[in-house]
Amino acid sequence: RWQLALDLFGSMDGLHFAPDAISCNAAISACEKGGRWQVALPLLASMPSLRISPDVVSCNAAMSACECGGQWRLVLASLASMPELDIAPDVISCNAALSAYTKGGRWRHALALFVAMRDLRCAPSAASCSDAVGSC
Repeated sequence: RWQLALDLFGSMDGLHFAPDAISCNAAISACEKGGRWQVALPLLASMPSLRISPDVVSCNAAMSACECGGQWRLVLASLASMPELDIAPDVISCNAALSAYTKGGRWRHALALFVAMRDLRCAPSAASCSDAVGSC
């Protein structure tokens, strides 16, 4: 189904519908659900050329796609790039990074991020706590 979502997204212009953040986020989310991080990241990167501003949903969907694909370094790079896009990470962003650190065997980094979540104004969730503890 992810391919169908991308086909629909790609055909919007031909149907005289301008892609927007919602349709782009839906396409990135479809890539996430289809395990296609290799497609999600270029789609996220193409948003500015489409005159669409990425938002926290865009970044989180791309990060989740990378996390599901075992690409923990890409998750962390995405988290680090969010301030450059003037996007504040939220608890979903942090949880994706915590999970990525855990899968990458980076328990010290996971615990440091867990502690830093308050500075990022992200209230840790049960999933945050579980990932932080699970990283040890």
